[in-house]
Amino acid sequence: MISGTRGARDFAFVSLIAIATVIFPLANVPRALAQQPAATSQSQPFVVEYYYKVQWGYADEFITLFKKNHYPVLKKQIEMGRLLSVSAVQPRYHTTEDGRWDYRVTIVFKDAATANDPTFDEKALIRQTFPDQATYQKQEQRRFQILLAHWDLPIKPLDLNAP
Repeated sequence: MISGTRGARDFAFVSLIAIATVIFPLANVPRALAQQPAATSQSQPFVVEYYYKVQWGYADEFITLFKKNHYPVLKKQIEMGRLLSVSAVQPRYHTTEDGRWDYRVTIVFKDAATANDPTFDEKALIRQTFPDQATYQKQEQRRFQILLAHWDLPIKPLDLNAP
């Protein structure tokens, strides 16, 4: 039994992740990646879905700031070969508040080692991409100020035809 508002919210959050894993496992991953067997080595692509839930009425502002400040950094990582692809979707209709998310960004890393490389210096890449750090910091602060929730969900292909 779950008691209190926090316990109910935690249960709803965990439930949402479980449901999202079942409903949206590979909806936006390139077909060739989705048909691969489960990754058994470090050389397989590593896919992570990033979910964003924004305050009502601020979704457009959030995605504008995301495209301006975060997407260019992701595109540079594609150019570097660190990422294979970045894509995004949004729900066509709304859901209940406890299950709502506004944007899902799917990032396909070169492999799991690249995704978890502690030596990668994203801050240096950000400084290089955005010389006006004061403006960048202010806009990123605003992007996270209007964000209600964010979660990352590493996913793996599931072969439904396998025994």
